[in-house]
Amino acid sequence: MTYLAHQLAFEQRIFWRSREAAIFVFIFPLLLYALLSSVYSDEIDCVPAADVLLAGLFGYGAMNTAFGGLAITLVIRREAGILKRLRSTPLPPWAYIAAVLLSTLVVFALQAVALLVLGNFAFGASMPANWLGFAGAIVLGVACFAGLGLGAVALIRSAEGVSAVVNVIVLPMAFLSGSFGPTREFPPFLQAIADVLPLTYFLDIVNGVYLGGESLFADPRALGIVAAWGIAGLAVALRRFTWMPRER
Repeated sequence: MTYLAHQLAFEQRIFWRSREAAIFVFIFPLLLYALLSSVYSDEIDCVPAADVLLAGLFGYGAMNTAFGGLAITLVIRREAGILKRLRSTPLPPWAYIAAVLLSTLVVFALQAVALLVLGNFAFGASMPANWLGFAGAIVLGVACFAGLGLGAVALIRSAEGVSAVVNVIVLPMAFLSGSFGPTREFPPFLQAIADVLPLTYFLDIVNGVYLGGESLFADPRALGIVAAWGIAGLAVALRRFTWMPRER
């Protein structure tokens, strides 16, 4: 546990000292929410737009932080030889991975609080109707998308291409799943794609706990699909993840 605590503290220092990480991972969802809330100022489906958009940005933030941020960080570290060197230190591999995942959870939890504060004070957004369920959704989102992020790390070979791959996945998924607004007017083929994406079902859960005050377990189907995606990503990581550079 001492190894884990020290590595977690180190991961937090590295993250907050990196301007790129702070802007791309932490600040960008806040900027998107501010921009979207400035455009949609009335109601969406009879619910204040500020609330609907805030729920959507919670979903986007979870994916951007736990999937995008994790994938980019680990691929770059792997290709730079950092992960290889870590294996020769006394730090157990499990402690390193656990510290990275816990650091991701801390970052997203802080981001969720920042979104709530921004939404409430700047745009009059509501606080979560179910605080316990909302906290559970934060953990669930990080677990699911971190599993997918680890799977992506195992598949992406190039440090130069990881940002492009992540953006090609994150932005379209957020758009199709409804992070940036309603999707009911989308063409049927786009809605069909959205119906298989994990973010779609994670947003259903977030909407339930944040807007409706429902239990985290109110929609077992959505919960199961989100968990299945995370487990699938983890399965790929267990089979293909390597600590050695792939480009050399």
